[in-house]
Amino acid sequence: MSDRVPMRRALISVSDKTGLVEFARDLSARGIEILSTGGTAKSLREAGLTVIDVADVTGFPEMMDGRVKTLHPVVHGGLLALRDNDEHMAAAATHEIGMIDLLVVNLYPFEETVAKGADYDTCIENIDIGGPAMIRAASKNHAFVSVITDVQDYAALLAELNANDGDTTYSFRQKLAQTAYARTAAYDAAVSTWMAKAIGEETPRRRAFAGTLAQTLRYGENPHQAAAFYTDGSNRAGVATAKQWQGKELSYNNINDTDAAFELVAEFDPAKGPAVAIIKHANPCGVATGASAGEAYRRAFDCDRTSAFGGIIALNTTLDAETARAITEIFTEVVIAPDATDEAREIFAAKKNLRLLTTGGLPDPAAAGDTFRQVAGGFLVQGRDNGVIRPADLKVVTKRQPTEAELKDLLFAWTVAKHVKSNAIVYAKDLATVGIGAGQMSRIDSTRIGQRKAQDMAEALGLAQPLTQGAVVASDAFFPFADGVIALADAGALAVIQPGGSMRDDEVIAAADERGLAMVFTGQRHFRH
Repeated sequence: MSDRVPMRRALISVSDKTGLVEFARDLSARGIEILSTGGTAKSLREAGLTVIDVADVTGFPEMMDGRVKTLHPVVHGGLLALRDNDEHMAAAATHEIGMIDLLVVNLYPFEETVAKGADYDTCIENIDIGGPAMIRAASKNHAFVSVITDVQDYAALLAELNANDGDTTYSFRQKLAQTAYARTAAYDAAVSTWMAKAIGEETPRRRAFAGTLAQTLRYGENPHQAAAFYTDGSNRAGVATAKQWQGKELSYNNINDTDAAFELVAEFDPAKGPAVAIIKHANPCGVATGASAGEAYRRAFDCDRTSAFGGIIALNTTLDAETARAITEIFTEVVIAPDATDEAREIFAAKKNLRLLTTGGLPDPAAAGDTFRQVAGGFLVQGRDNGVIRPADLKVVTKRQPTEAELKDLLFAWTVAKHVKSNAIVYAKDLATVGIGAGQMSRIDSTRIGQRKAQDMAEALGLAQPLTQGAVVASDAFFPFADGVIALADAGALAVIQPGGSMRDDEVIAAADERGLAMVFTGQRHFRH
């Protein structure tokens, strides 16, 4: 095997014709013979390039609606033959098989077809067969063959040829082969995932996940951990699809926290008014609605000003100048919103380290989807927590009914609790959080932490009463004992929302009744580990 291989013959068959003519013209100018098929050959000829039809090489026409055109020994022999193996080359000579030094293939647009909501039969017809077969053949024989599956690699190949007098190096071909195998793996993953959903197979025997590199990160959660950010092709509005207007590159923790913030604030319909969420270490430290985005931000900020420092801020509506000015009063890592006014962007421009992201929309909190997490020896897969509770779903279990205002606050607090690490306790009043206890090993600890934060904030604001006075409380899972309910009642809370389902529900309800609390059960929990 030689490190450097000259390029004399290429086979090009692509669905995505971006940059095709310019790329092929450069190859042709180098004296490289071009084989092609169907629409690709037509495009190149129309551009004035000389192209040989694969059908003329194989002696067989394209048939069966194009399903069979490159699945032929003349093609695969030209891709797979080992140039330094005398038997391979003798067989090629006997059967008049010409060598193919470059394969350029991008596959039928299966993922795009599914994303458009096409019917089952249309999706099936957009599953490429010949393309993956050729890609795998060329990749296996990367000792001699270069393979390109991404338009973005056209320039890299031309640069390689320029640097090596028309040859390619082994290391370069290795990189192309790795990329190509990843592409076919991702393609097969997309097909298998779609088919499992199409036939109602919720737990298929084998699962595959794939992504496309969006960003190589400086490090992961800590400096000694390597990390990268990949997109999954779903185009779900959020950090993966956002435009970054300013600021340095996002870090691993920035991306994780920004996603948490935006998924939370998307729970609040902008048609019903602005909402703002402030996140620190993937937990909300303040969430509120308001008559304006600026008011919502100030109310969220007043839940826990200390934790908000260096946090992530998400809006469910356009970032305006008033809100931008308020945000710049303290250090903030990232702000993400569906859009931002020109004036808001100008205000942020003075804060060069502040990242501003706009997404053009909000993710649908009720949309189906999967999440997965690695564990030793495997990974866990589950559906996205898209559970939504409405007033009609609630069951009042105490003697006192919640008032209309309390009911609104209860549903607000419940929505926030869904995005707080378990054990989660959320105190809220007038559609704003006033105290949050997150991620504790016992629910009573979360209850007390939320209360203490609310007390500290009240003192900072110069208020005579704790912020929990007259508030409601949401618990992401049931209260296992009455102590948690007693503690929040002592803090001044008036109503509680929780899933119910504890062996001691009767004791918990009795404790609520003794203290005049209203309590409602949802029948649904929101563990978030």
